[in-house]
Parts: sequence; structure tokens; C-alpha cells
Amino acid sequence: MRSRAAERLFCIFFLASGLTTFDCQLLFRRARISSLKYSLMLMRSPSQKAELRNLVVEESLMATNPIPAPEAQTSISPFGRIVGIFFSPGKTFEDIVRKPGWVLPLVLTTILSIGVSFAINQRINWREFMSQQIEKSPRAGQMSAEQKQQQIEGGAKFSPPFTYAIGLLGPILAVLIIGLVMWGAYSLLGGASTNFTTAFSITSHAFLTGLVSSPLFILVLYLKPYGTADLENPVAANLAALLPDEAAKWLVALCKSFDLFTFWTLILLAIGFAAVNPKRLKGAKAFTIAFGVWAVYVVCRVGWAFIFS
Repeated sequence: MRSRAAERLFCIFFLASGLTTFDCQLLFRRARISSLKYSLMLMRSPSQKAELRNLVVEESLMATNPIPAPEAQTSISPFGRIVGIFFSPGKTFEDIVRKPGWVLPLVLTTILSIGVSFAINQRINWREFMSQQIEKSPRAGQMSAEQKQQQIEGGAKFSPPFTYAIGLLGPILAVLIIGLVMWGAYSLLGGASTNFTTAFSITSHAFLTGLVSSPLFILVLYLKPYGTADLENPVAANLAALLPDEAAKWLVALCKSFDLFTFWTLILLAIGFAAVNPKRLKGAKAFTIAFGVWAVYVVCRVGWAFIFS
């Protein structure tokens, strides 16, 4: 009897232990508890217990001390960008790429352009200017004195409002056209894919070189005697200033293209578009694209002057 009772107790204990292990494995699979945490019920090694304690401590520290999120970079103000274009163009264009904006630079450029137009109308004798332009024209020999006078009077009448219209719309059109061209060039040749708003913002800030060239233009107009300023090359910041008056038109067009303010603007454009994708436009690639576009323009300009000279 005792042996049978012992056998029954052994069977019951065996079945109970088997069911307990089976139930624990089932719960483990359902809840997908980590093996290390689940092993708390079964493990006996002190090293395993110590490892589990360390894990619990680390998890509690991570829960109470979350990893701080990276701080957002401070944006430069619109007026700070105006100053930064001249003293730290790299950082300024990086900020422009993150948050495009073009209103303030375009407004400032337009105001100065209108100021230049006002100074031109105040300091230029339009009748004399139109007379000089007609005499330089290849058709001058085929025109009668009466025809020349009619053109002089017509030019003197329409030149002032036309000058103001150029002063008002010129900066907007220039930024729009150059922005479109550079946007396409850097997208196709440089792989710097961006939206047109960013490209327009970069171009409008690159044209802030007018904050220097426009005041110089106005200064030259008022320093020279009335009606003597050269509207075709007023600031003379290019190689055309070294040419004689009888130089060929194509040569004048070529030398005018090598202009200090033009190069300055091209450098700013290259820095600005390089900030769009520094990995693709690293090194001299951004400058190569900007000056490549300029070279195509120079070829077209010189060719035009050669054909119609």
C-alpha cells in the first residue's frame, strides 16, 4: 500500500511539474516576455541574478532620464541675413536654405534701383544721349537730319518713364530669370534638387551686391559734370574701361563681361546653391556650374555684338 501511495504521489508531482512548465512556456510564448526576465522564475545562478538587477536599474534610469532631443538651430533674422551675405555668406545661405525668404533683399534692391533711375533722369541730358546713340548706329548714314531729329525727340520723351519702369521691374525680372536659369543648371548638372522658392531666395540675396554697386553708380552720376556719365559702363568695374573708344563692339562686350560685381554675384550664387546639397556640390563643382552658365551667356553676348556690329 505504501509503495502504491508513493507511486501515486510521484505521478501526481511529475504531472503537476510538467503542467507547470508547460503553462509557463505557453505564457512565455503568448506574452513574448524576454528570456532574461522570464528566467527569474527558474534561474538559480547568482551571476544571472546580478545581470538581471543591472538590466532593471538601466531600464529604470532610461525611463526617468529620457534622452534630450537635439536643440533646433536658431534662425537668422532677415536683417541679419543682409549683413551676413557680406561677412559670413556660408552660414547665411545655410540658414536661407533651411527657411527661404526673399522679400527684404528684393525690396532693398528695388529701392536702390529706383534711386539709380531717379539719379539718371536728373543727371543725363536725354536729347544729347539719344543723338550720340544715333550717330553710333550703322543706320545713321542712311537717315536724314529730319529723321534723326524725330528719333531724338521721341527718345528724349519716352526715356525718363522707361528708366523708372526699368528701375521698378528690373530687379524682379533679373532675379526671376537668373533664379530660373541657376535652378535648372544646378538641378541638371549638380543634382541639387530643391524648390524654386529656395532658388529664388538664394538669387535675391546674391543680388545684394547691388547695395554696393548702386550707391557707386549714383555717386559717379553726381560727381561727373551734367550729361557726361557713361550709361553703358558707369562704374567702370570691368576690363572695358581699359579699351579705347574706337574698339570693336564684340571686344567691348567681351571685356564688359569680366566685371568685378558680376564675379562677386556669381561667387555668392555658387555658395548659396552649394548649401542646398553640400555632399553633391562639394569642392569647386558649385563654382564650375555658376561660371559655366556665365560663360555661355558671354558667348551669346559677344556673338550678338559681332553679328550686329
